[in-house]
Amino acid sequence: MDPKFEPVMSGQPARPLNGPFDGTVAAPLAQNTVLRNTYWLLALSMLPTVLGAYVGAQLNFFAQFAAHPIATPLLMFGAMMGMLFVVTRLRNSAWGVVALFGFTFVAGLMLTPILTVAAGFRNGWQLVGLAGVMTAAIFFTMAAVATVSKRDFSSMGKFLMVGTVVLIVASIANLFFQIPALTVTLSAITVLIFSAWLLHDLSNLVRGGETNYIMATMNLFLNLFNIFISLLNLLLAFSGQRD
Repeated sequence: MDPKFEPVMSGQPARPLNGPFDGTVAAPLAQNTVLRNTYWLLALSMLPTVLGAYVGAQLNFFAQFAAHPIATPLLMFGAMMGMLFVVTRLRNSAWGVVALFGFTFVAGLMLTPILTVAAGFRNGWQLVGLAGVMTAAIFFTMAAVATVSKRDFSSMGKFLMVGTVVLIVASIANLFFQIPALTVTLSAITVLIFSAWLLHDLSNLVRGGETNYIMATMNLFLNLFNIFISLLNLLLAFSGQRD
């Protein structure tokens, strides 16, 4: 393992998903190291994600979702939660990077169904690219705000956590009801909530509130992953052109 990617030991417990900034400010040098390593690791984590999507396509993972539209998503959600737990436990060791890549690989598998659906549209791949560009634009916008603004966004944490729990419950319920209008509504709310989480987490990272770059990368990846899927859902719903 490259020494520059050795985890920064944190005296405070890392949160499995997201959590409030506790006011601790790291030394400037250590803070810059965590920030740099987080961005590098976030970029590298996209490689296992793409690989996971490719493997899912080769294994026709979409067929499992079509055959078991409730059980398969719940099983994959459980798998991702399990991987989150593993990454959290290993966050202070080099194995945490390996676990993080495993998590992003599983996330790539979960992209297979929506990418398969997009492939069935005449302009599907253009919309996939557009969703990617929009996700990147949201990321750079929030990063700029978090870097330039002197405001502390930690107060958003509790509100966003409640909203995220409600969103998860509603999404699981919609697996049973399959209401198209609710799916679109939940996608729009997801974009808003996880864009706010992105601002919260980037601000936390810039201000030195997160001293473990593995946890910081996982939080940012989760935000971007949910934003991308939700944007693609919205684009397919409103701009998809079927053959």
